[in-house]
Amino acid sequence: MIDVTSVGENTFDVTVKDQTQTRHRVTLSPAYHQQLTAGEISCEDLIRRSFEFLLKREPQTMILSEFELPLIQRYFTDYESSMKAGRR
Repeated sequence: MIDVTSVGENTFDVTVKDQTQTRHRVTLSPAYHQQLTAGEISCEDLIRRSFEFLLKREPQTMILSEFELPLIQRYFTDYESSMKAGRR
C-alpha cells in the first residue's frame, strides 16, 4: 500500500507498507507536475504512480528517504515516458 500526504507547498510524505514500512519525503514542483501530467492527474496520484514504477524496479528499502521527483529520471530513463503514457 502506498499512502501519499501533502505536508506543505510542493512537499509530500509517502509511506510504503508491504512486509516492512518505509517513509519518504518527496518534492514535486508545479512545473514538473504539469510537464508529466498536463494537469490531468493530481500531484498525489503522480507520486503514487511514481512509487509503483519504482517498486517494479527495486525494493522499497532501496528508495531514497528524501528526493525531488525528477531524480527518478536520472536512474531510470524510461520514467518520464512511462508517466506521460500512463495519463492517456
